[in-house]
Amino acid sequence: MAKVLTAKAIETAQATTSRREIPDGQLPGLYLVVQTSGAKSWALRYRFAGAPRKLTIGPVLLRREEELPTPPTIGQAMTLPEARTAARGAMQSLSEGRDPSAEKKAAKAAPPSPVDPERDLVRKLGESFVERYCKPRNKSWKEIERQFKAEINPHWGDRRAQEISRRDVLDLLDRIVDRGSPVTANRVFATVRKFFSWLIERDVLRETPCAGVNAPSAETPRDRILNDGEVRLFWRATAELGEPFGTLFRLLLLTGQRREEVGAMTWRELQLDGAEPTWQLPASRTKNGNPHSVPLSKQAIAQIKTVRRKAGKAGLLFTTTGETPVSGFSRAKDRLDAGMLAIAREDAEDRGGDPAKVKPVPHWTLHDLRRTAASGMARLNINLPVIEKLLNHVSGTFSGIVGVYQRHEFSAEKRAAMAAWGNFVDDLMKPTKPNVVPLRSRKQ
Repeated sequence: MAKVLTAKAIETAQATTSRREIPDGQLPGLYLVVQTSGAKSWALRYRFAGAPRKLTIGPVLLRREEELPTPPTIGQAMTLPEARTAARGAMQSLSEGRDPSAEKKAAKAAPPSPVDPERDLVRKLGESFVERYCKPRNKSWKEIERQFKAEINPHWGDRRAQEISRRDVLDLLDRIVDRGSPVTANRVFATVRKFFSWLIERDVLRETPCAGVNAPSAETPRDRILNDGEVRLFWRATAELGEPFGTLFRLLLLTGQRREEVGAMTWRELQLDGAEPTWQLPASRTKNGNPHSVPLSKQAIAQIKTVRRKAGKAGLLFTTTGETPVSGFSRAKDRLDAGMLAIAREDAEDRGGDPAKVKPVPHWTLHDLRRTAASGMARLNINLPVIEKLLNHVSGTFSGIVGVYQRHEFSAEKRAAMAAWGNFVDDLMKPTKPNVVPLRSRKQ
């Protein structure tokens, strides 16, 4: 008696010197076909009008990462459950007096529909990938779209996806690493790997050129925080930036929230009056898709109240058009770095030192302000679960089964933590106060 096929049995089925057909004990007539080359496919054997027939269902797909909106059709790559479903559909045709194999041949013989000559070009498929796969699932789809435009399409855009080889993938990644962007190379690799897997599911490719390719660069988690002297320089330099970035950057430090979240803040999300002023982020605006309530300290409120309202239906705080959030963070960060260095040199000169010997602040990113806020709260003896709630983290303390049962929102604790952190930043601007806790920089 034939054994019931399983995903593991299909994956481990080995090629031999002759073609193999392995029956599925659960669905009589369905076979796993293993060619001498190792290629695997699905076939249905049956009888029609007293004669044996065979229907090739399609290539084997070991696993599907994302469920398709509609079942795959005959000829497309299929998992075991999908192949069984397709085989049952073919047998339904048999019960209605139709030969599924003959129907497949007739469909092939029919005049083909006009095909867009550009449909398999990487740039066209990339647009479809962003639209159909990334936008519904990935809040960072704009970054993936940028990668296609800036990193992938200039080299592959006018080539057919079927022409891209493993060597092409390695060449693309090497170019990015060689220009000094190893982390970007890792991100692009993650994108193209998922892109080619999606093309297999869409029956555009039979195999991925990323097979056997590893991430081009090893990454170590960043642990950069700004020390107390750097925070003072940051605060003074942001005063020179003006709108919109001076206030925006200060709110990054005071709230500990992400750049995209603060940058797209709207007046509708803010409740500034009353005993418990709050910034309420909807689920559509957070990285993890969960609504997030951020208590606002008096220092954060003071910064928000310096923002002039702009015309526009979006109600954005930080905008130059009134309709879209501000952009140009990199240029603003460069201006901020230059301002911090200028202030440090002025201070050295005031102390009688040599300003030429003052070096720029070691490299840091805007995301490091979030880490600085979290580390500063920890130094104020604020408990880790409260800090994670403030950061809207679902990993760490609240991952796994704990996240299912731990529903306490720590509202009062979060508000107290934000108030303490705001006061801490205030005190850093008054270095003569004896109650300032030194905030040391971690390894850079």
